[in-house]
Amino acid sequence: MSSKKKKFKKVLIANRGEIACRVIQSVQEAGMQAVALYSCADKHALHVSLADEAFHLPGNTPTETYLDTAQILKICAESKVDAVHPGYGFLSENTQFAEACEKAGITFIGPTADVIHKMGDKIISKETMIAAGVPVVPGWAGELSTEYSVIEKEADKIGYPLLVKAAAGGGGKGMRRVDQKADLKSALEAAGREAQKAFGDARVFLEKYITRPRHIEFQIFGDSHGSAVHLFERECSIQRRYQKIIEESPSPVMTPELRAKMGDAAVKAAKALGYQNAGTVEFIVSESGEFYFLEVNTRLQVEHPVTEMVTHLDLVRLQLQIAMGEKLPFTQDDLKQSGHAIECRIYAEDTANNFMPSVGKLQKYRLPQGSGIRVDNGYPEGYEVTVYYDPMLAKLIVWGEDRGAAIAKMRWALDHFVALGVTTNIEYLKKILDHPEFVAGKIHTHFLDEHAISVNDQPPPEVFAVAALAGQKSVASNGNGQGSVQTSPWQLAGHWRGGA
Repeated sequence: MSSKKKKFKKVLIANRGEIACRVIQSVQEAGMQAVALYSCADKHALHVSLADEAFHLPGNTPTETYLDTAQILKICAESKVDAVHPGYGFLSENTQFAEACEKAGITFIGPTADVIHKMGDKIISKETMIAAGVPVVPGWAGELSTEYSVIEKEADKIGYPLLVKAAAGGGGKGMRRVDQKADLKSALEAAGREAQKAFGDARVFLEKYITRPRHIEFQIFGDSHGSAVHLFERECSIQRRYQKIIEESPSPVMTPELRAKMGDAAVKAAKALGYQNAGTVEFIVSESGEFYFLEVNTRLQVEHPVTEMVTHLDLVRLQLQIAMGEKLPFTQDDLKQSGHAIECRIYAEDTANNFMPSVGKLQKYRLPQGSGIRVDNGYPEGYEVTVYYDPMLAKLIVWGEDRGAAIAKMRWALDHFVALGVTTNIEYLKKILDHPEFVAGKIHTHFLDEHAISVNDQPPPEVFAVAALAGQKSVASNGNGQGSVQTSPWQLAGHWRGGA
């Protein structure tokens, strides 16, 4: 990305759902036109109606729509956009797409393709961080073709338990925990097969397994003029199958000293990469307080709103400014945290049925409103939730003066989030928030496994009976010989969520 200043008039958002809506807002507030893309399934999605222009991607699956780089670049040329914002997921960390945009004279709103490539390879990223003086988890990276006895000796040096991880991986794919030497060989083989299938790259590496760690990440920003800062931390330890579902800032474990050390390491990482635009340096923190580099996510994170809430900054607007060649408008000393923010991801999934995605029409969809409450949403009432994409419906974010106030506000907001027609994880989220260990801030990445939180998602049968009676559209005498029509159950249902 050149430091020469540019001016964007039109930006294409190469994404869908709530993140597309979120980016559209900041693009339009900056005085630019927003161009949307939509698949057949997304014809009535909210981002389509919010954008200034919208282009159809024939098909439904991600491969034939939001991952079709040739089709998207063709639309970029036809609509004469100046830049592309990839959101998160899909093409946001695709080196080839970033390079193709650059060749087409279109600004890719994110770091350079070279940085995306380096940080997408877990082995290269660790080597880069070691050279920059950033602490990393002890491990070994070599060739699977290495004589097994050599690998076994390296594993002994690291110590058990350890992890076998895919070099090009993410989201828990190509990862195996090994508790004893006898299981190492089979874990290497299984992780390699899974990595090849998921990423087209069978390389794996060994890493020390940290017991009950916290997952804490630092938001970073760099510009094309050599400056880099961090925007403080986010606690992302509440995870299910390696996927975050609740995030917060500040972290309940953070001290000023630890924050200073981790923030310094995050900025070192950014400067070592010559990082430009938004990114996240992820760490794990042991029970005794040591922290280790995990990875760099070279994009905007799903959980970026909690940082926005405690810093009062618009991170997407800042991305646009940096992409146009502007300098960071602040120094590290200018930045401060205020209050406490929590984000819950609202999924259309059946928590009582192994978290299977739930499909159906959003018959009644009402979002909570109030002071300190924000909902990043991508769908209108009546939208048909399908099997084609990630089941996240919205992100619910709250701000409070302190963590206790934020938890109370989130609990109220979840009580007033209405999604009838699909099953959601709302009751599951409430159970987590109510757990005494969560309230005390005693959380780690295995919290959900350790506490085996489960819910019976169905309201009492009496609720459905009352709703059914209320929904009988019949004429009843009012005593004056005249009839009155009873109202619809959707108007009377309140905040009950059938099967939610």
